[in-house]
Amino acid sequence: MADIIQLLPDHVANQIAAGEVVQRPASVVKELLENAIDAGATTIKLLVKNAGKTLIQVIDDGKGMSVTDARLSFERHATSKIKVADDLFNLHTKGFRGEALASIAAIAHVEMKTKQASDELGTLLAIEGSTITSQEAVATPNGSSVAVKNLFFNIPARRNFLKSDTVELRHIIDEFHRVVLAHPSISFSMYHNGSDLFNLLKGNFRQRIVSTFGGKTNEKLVPVEETTEVLTLSGFVGKPEYSKKSRGEQFFFVNNRFIKSPYLNHAISSAFEGLLQPGKKPSYFLNLEVDPKCIDINIHPTKTEIKFDDEQTIYAILRAVVKHSLGQFSIAPILDFDRDKNLDTPYRFAGEQPTLPKVEVDRSFNPFSNSNPSPSTYSKPATTAWESLYVGLESKSNSDSLSQDNFESDEVTSSIFDDASEKRVQKTFQLHNKYIINTIKSGMLVIDQNRAHERILYEEFLKTTVNEAVSQQLLFPLQLKFSATDYTILKDLQQNLESTGFVFSTFTAQSIELTGLPVGVKESEVHIVFEQLIHDIEHEVPDVNFSVSDLLSKSLAKSLAIKNGKKLEREEQEFIVNTLFSCKEPSISPANKTVFTTLKVEELDKKFN
Repeated sequence: MADIIQLLPDHVANQIAAGEVVQRPASVVKELLENAIDAGATTIKLLVKNAGKTLIQVIDDGKGMSVTDARLSFERHATSKIKVADDLFNLHTKGFRGEALASIAAIAHVEMKTKQASDELGTLLAIEGSTITSQEAVATPNGSSVAVKNLFFNIPARRNFLKSDTVELRHIIDEFHRVVLAHPSISFSMYHNGSDLFNLLKGNFRQRIVSTFGGKTNEKLVPVEETTEVLTLSGFVGKPEYSKKSRGEQFFFVNNRFIKSPYLNHAISSAFEGLLQPGKKPSYFLNLEVDPKCIDINIHPTKTEIKFDDEQTIYAILRAVVKHSLGQFSIAPILDFDRDKNLDTPYRFAGEQPTLPKVEVDRSFNPFSNSNPSPSTYSKPATTAWESLYVGLESKSNSDSLSQDNFESDEVTSSIFDDASEKRVQKTFQLHNKYIINTIKSGMLVIDQNRAHERILYEEFLKTTVNEAVSQQLLFPLQLKFSATDYTILKDLQQNLESTGFVFSTFTAQSIELTGLPVGVKESEVHIVFEQLIHDIEHEVPDVNFSVSDLLSKSLAKSLAIKNGKKLEREEQEFIVNTLFSCKEPSISPANKTVFTTLKVEELDKKFN
């Protein structure tokens, strides 16, 4: 039988390796930014076009490379970071596997310009699909510039799997956040399609967090600091009242490297136990300094997963320190069920000494004696004094006057259930402030009030995006502030938001000002609506047949729908029932969940057999 096992060609092997390292444009951004940091750069610029599908370029002022190093950097497993296997357990750099540039060059058009400070001229290297097409000397600034164009040009199937530009840009910004937060001493800037998204100057960790996520972040942060034999912990956690539905602002850095750890994340969540509303996630930005010999980074190609020698100890320290910080800054609730609040001293008497009350007793007073006590100690009116109050009042006149008096009372109104003259019949009832029960001929209808109202609002918002929406003008403009990431999402949706009734007077990265809202939307609900919309865009955008107006209608309906637990009047219950069954799809919610179910009389009869 002929041999069937054979060695793969280099270009095929490179493409397979690229699949491990480069999953999407954000993966390229991560690798290039980390290379620039390892090169000792103090200023790094990121340029992106069409969410990285057309261009990803990173420019740094690092030490650059020689002609030979520039060429070798694109070979597989060529690295300057390690020389022997033991170096894997003493790593202080980002990259060390020697796979990033080789993998990127296998699936894109790459152009590198690099120059060392000691050289007069730099090197220009052009590669297409692992093949070097040109190499020449050029005049270029000190440092390196790597441009990755037409990502996945030779793997169309992988390119087809990429999501929309909005989603891919979000992933790029997430990777950008992870790198810039780990290195506040380096200046970073980012541009997308020529627009300036970030311009971060070097500073301390707190300044970098605030400049990345917006000025209002500063008031949300609680500092965390602890030094032990096992690790050094520093950073910040967010106050519970500012928690969000998404996990967007959760960052662990181990030795200045971003990692993902569900185990350590659980430690933070347990520290916040009892402080968060249901469904909300805590925010944290934590730096862990650990001895490199006690961790293993080389367990995943992207190096975002890590192994610790003693995870249990780190878990316990992390949980205790965060809990202590929350309590120290009066975030944790203080409950003392044994204390009687009636014994608290009023503020105006604080610091004063209490005085004992004086009691005077008339020892000569005898209640069984006929003689009156001394007038100086006790005063008692004569019998004639109180009898004179009733002179001229006889029992007959008392009863007559009582019968003639008119007493003021509340107007008597009959119950809607008992009055036979009431024409309207009670057809709906509310169960546990969650379900609306409606009687029908065959039995009864059980409706989920939240899902029903979602369906009603969803179809109404869909109509307004087609027709001209009606807006209610605000007496005073409403100003909102969002992070640069959230701003880019809302900017893409501005036209769709206006079609639903939102009126913007200002729409900039620094401030968003509204002068009009859709009818039915309250001022206090606007920020909630936008946060829900941003959350849905980030996590629920479908890849095929995506409609912005559809997603916007779903988000608005989800934010504004009546929540379970709200008591509804009879008229509100009947409105929901009647409006629901005038919808096109009354049986399912916008999230494709059941809105109502029927319970027939026959099914009830079986319960009593």
